[in-house]
Amino acid sequence: MENATTEKRESMLSRLNGDKVIWTVVFLLSLISIALIYSSSSSLAYKEKTTNFAFLIKQIQFVFMGLVALYICYKIPLGWYRGLANIALGISVVLLALTPIIGVEINGAKRWIDIGFTTFQPTEMAKIAIVLYLARALEVARLDTFKEFLIRIIIPVGVTCVLILIGSVSAALFVGLISLLMLIIAGVKWNYIFKAGGIAAGALLLIIILHLCGLTLFSRLDTAMSRLTKFTKGVEIEESMSAEEKQKQADKTYQADMAKVAISSVGVLGKGPGKSTQRYFLPHPYSDYIFTIIIEEYGLVGGIGVILLYMWFLFRCIILVKNCKKVFTALTVAGLGMLITIQASLHILVNVGYLPVTGHTLPLLSLGGTSLVILSCAFGIILSVSRTIDVNSQKKQLAAAPVAAQIGSEPTPATVKDEDNKEYEIMGPGDQFK
Repeated sequence: MENATTEKRESMLSRLNGDKVIWTVVFLLSLISIALIYSSSSSLAYKEKTTNFAFLIKQIQFVFMGLVALYICYKIPLGWYRGLANIALGISVVLLALTPIIGVEINGAKRWIDIGFTTFQPTEMAKIAIVLYLARALEVARLDTFKEFLIRIIIPVGVTCVLILIGSVSAALFVGLISLLMLIIAGVKWNYIFKAGGIAAGALLLIIILHLCGLTLFSRLDTAMSRLTKFTKGVEIEESMSAEEKQKQADKTYQADMAKVAISSVGVLGKGPGKSTQRYFLPHPYSDYIFTIIIEEYGLVGGIGVILLYMWFLFRCIILVKNCKKVFTALTVAGLGMLITIQASLHILVNVGYLPVTGHTLPLLSLGGTSLVILSCAFGIILSVSRTIDVNSQKKQLAAAPVAAQIGSEPTPATVKDEDNKEYEIMGPGDQFK
């Protein structure tokens, strides 16, 4: 009976192959998010005339959906991702183009599409799609000429970024940054990259000129410039202003000011779980400013702990990239790993006052929605790579098997799979893949 129980437990554990550290980080972030949302959703619960418990249940549901999506992506063979890369980008571009037409406006921005039972941001899908597309394109394209680089890389990425720019300037710059880093990692010629930078700068300048001439399509440029001005120059409140004018000026930096109050009011250990006071004053403590709540409730220890989880995840991604044998898998892990950690870094830097407001959520920690589910898919794809490159470790184990154990008997072939899910037989120590 005991042996049967042990075998069953081992069978359950064996289903979660891949990097155990990344699995651990995912589960820890998921648990932390549930506790944080229960604490930080007080103001939202009051506005919607409900309770924190309702948002706790909602977050648990989204975390569960995210883990299911992660597991599905984890089980999908990597060959499928390679085949779907172009299709995913095409669908993302269509949805981004439709968003200004049929999109739903929330918090002054039209970034969401209503699909009946929920709303979702095509931008979140586009982030992953552009990583898969670039990984595939950089694997198959020789890029011997700049013309080929222009057609295969610059135009698809440029069109995607311009469409994202309609709804969010910071998201467009973020996707552009991830694309640039992937090109550098892939070893693309520097003169190609410099020319691409010149084209991007020219396109952005043209968009700004068109906007100043009255084109309202890129209205988020005004918001971006306003936030940048507030961040660099601050808001001046003159004595000659009326009380109403002073209040309007102070309201412009309200989010950042409340975040600073929350962070500066605590020490090493914080106020304790559920004892945040600024959650009642911050406009979005459950999403855009959730790291502020972490600092206020759990102090410096909690903040550093969360940062270390993301750094631990990035470190494991770097190791995974080194173990990848193919361009597509290496660039996919590098791109998605940077996407998650850079987005987390931007969120944290905004919360502590080192960057202007960008609206980026903290991956797997902010209030759930389709963004949480889609980012869970990114973790799942990384874990899928980790799962399918275990061929090397299996080969080493077979090579290390005692030769004496094979004396007097024929070698038993062992079937393993490579990164594309193709099967190979390893006959014994020292044999190479057929």
